[in-house]
Amino acid sequence: MMHRLLALIAAVALAGCGLHPLYGGGSSSPVAATLRSVEVAPIEGQAGWLMHNKLTERLGATGQGAPAYRLEVELDDNITGFGIRGDRAVTRERRTLRARYRLVDLAGGGVVLDATAGSDAGIDVVSSEYATVAAEQTALERLSEVVADQIIARLGLFAARTGAPR
Repeated sequence: MMHRLLALIAAVALAGCGLHPLYGGGSSSPVAATLRSVEVAPIEGQAGWLMHNKLTERLGATGQGAPAYRLEVELDDNITGFGIRGDRAVTRERRTLRARYRLVDLAGGGVVLDATAGSDAGIDVVSSEYATVAAEQTALERLSEVVADQIIARLGLFAARTGAPR
């Protein structure tokens, strides 16, 4: 009973301040429809392949009909060694994945959104080269997910502000 009362109070408070769910209306909402109308341009490299897959999966593109927008992404994937021991061996690495992305309106050809996203992860360098390479790969996969989520969130805000697709 107390949980229901708290939920009701929270709902009333949020309604009063003008907040509303970004994806209100579920898969038939204008935001979801706009996201489905975005095609992702090819992205170079292994990190690009991962990012392309993550973005396509999150956008929910159905492949039906002509897209209204094209998402162009340029990645900067960098591994920097630090935590150097006395024998000059690296003990830690930082993998950084940064994305500059542009949303292009295909009807007019203009860029309607130009932004950046990024994240980084620490990696322990161990005596096994295989384990270190595996850790670097796992970090790239996780970073691709985090950066893709940042991009999709920003595209969702764009879609909410601009309304339904053409």
